[in-house]
Parts: sequence; structure tokens; C-alpha cells
Amino acid sequence: MVNQAELEDELGDVLEKAMKHAGMTEESLARKSGVSVAKIKDAEDYRYDLAPSELRSLAAVLKLNEVGLSALSGGRYPLPELKGLPFVLHPLAMSFGVGRVNAYVVAERGADTGILFDTGNNYGELGERWPGSIRFLTAVFLTHWDADHAGGLAGVRRRYPDTPVFGPPGTDTRFTTLAGTEEIRLPGFRIQTMSTPGHSDHHHSYHVQLAEKPGPGVLVSGDLLFAGSVACAFYSPRHLLCNVRRILAEMDGETVVAPGHGPLTTIENERRYNVFNY
Repeated sequence: MVNQAELEDELGDVLEKAMKHAGMTEESLARKSGVSVAKIKDAEDYRYDLAPSELRSLAAVLKLNEVGLSALSGGRYPLPELKGLPFVLHPLAMSFGVGRVNAYVVAERGADTGILFDTGNNYGELGERWPGSIRFLTAVFLTHWDADHAGGLAGVRRRYPDTPVFGPPGTDTRFTTLAGTEEIRLPGFRIQTMSTPGHSDHHHSYHVQLAEKPGPGVLVSGDLLFAGSVACAFYSPRHLLCNVRRILAEMDGETVVAPGHGPLTTIENERRYNVFNY
């Protein structure tokens, strides 16, 4: 596993999200932090001229991780060296707007059958990224129903018509709805479903482990937790941050985090550096 993707968020993105979470404007943040409105707006526009003391002040007012914020500001956010998993993880990064979105296939070593998590924006690009070793699918899991994560589902269904689809509640009735507390057993794997709303009202994350050799495994976090940041909280900032901090506190530090956007990371790395883990 090699981290090749760029971070999903820069400093400006983080400040915008943090102000939304705190219910603050640039003007109210400036009053409380002592950082000028002009500098805050420049940062939101990706023009950075913030002194270390100003970053410390912004972190204190917005309740952000100062170490992570400083690293992000300097383009030095650390990514971990990923240790070998006891199974194969295929990240499939696809274009979406000006950014990228991730789907994932997991499989036992040497197997030609895998499990797909999310489908990307369209099946055509998913097919272009598809790992050549995988010919069959045991199941498909969706983290949520946004177009960039479920847009390729119709094509996946045409290609694999007998493959079951699991996901959170949605408008499509041709799949198995998961409440967010189930453990799904599939050949070679066990998958723990976690309800993690915040970005959307119905959002799941999935902890993937080998069935016979349980270990830290992989957390497919969708639009919840990113390397260095979190997703936009369209539904509820409070729920999103509570779920992020719960997962960071409770899960094994060696767990590999496979986010919906950006590079792979680990729970331990995000405990230490994630800007929103305060």
C-alpha cells in the first residue's frame, strides 16, 4: 500500500469547516482570535500568511489540534508508513469535479473474488481502475448515497447482477438496509457496520477484518474521517465530530483508515495529528 493521493483538505478548507462547526463568521473569529479578517479570508482563498502565534490563536478559538493545523499550514501534514495488512486492499481513486473520490476492493491474498466498498461517480471510470486480479464480487457496501459514492452502482449491478448490496437507508429498495450495528460474515471476512451520521443523515463506516485472523484491519470511513481533516457536515456538525472522536478514541491505533477522499492513513496518525481531534 502506497500513499499517492493528495490530502483532501488544505488549511483554507479546514478553517471553513471549523467556522461552520463553531457557528462563527470571519468577523467573529477575528474578534476572538486577534487575527485580522483579511488574513482569515486570504487563508480561505488558499493564500497563507499566518504567523505561528496566529495559528495557535485560531486553533484555540476553533478548538482545533494545533500541531496538526500548523503541519497542514506548512504543507507538512505527516502520513504514516502503512504496515502490511493480512489481506489485499485495492484503492480505486476516480475523478469527481475538481477532486478525487475513492472506492475500495478488499480480497484475500491470491483470490479472484473481492468485496467492493462504494462505487465512485460512474461505472466507466470504476472499470478503468478495476484491479485485474478481481473477477468476481461477494458483496457491495455503500457508505452513503451521494452521487460520487454511489453513482457507479447501476453499472456494478449490471456487471454483477447476483451480488448483494448493503448500505444505509436510502430510496433504492433493491439492497439490504443496515441499521449500523450489524456484523456481516462473508467468505474470509467479517465486516462490522457503524452508524456515523454527520455528513449526511444516513451514513455508515465499515470495519473490515479477516474472519479467522481478526486484527486491526481497515476502516472504510466514507465521508466521515479524512487524513488531516473531516468531511463537510451537511447534516450535523455535532454528530459528525462526535462520531469522528468516538472512532479515534475506541479503535485500534494500527487500523488503516480508507477514506472517501484523500490518502490512506491510520487511526493512530489521526489521533495525533488530525486537525479536528482536539
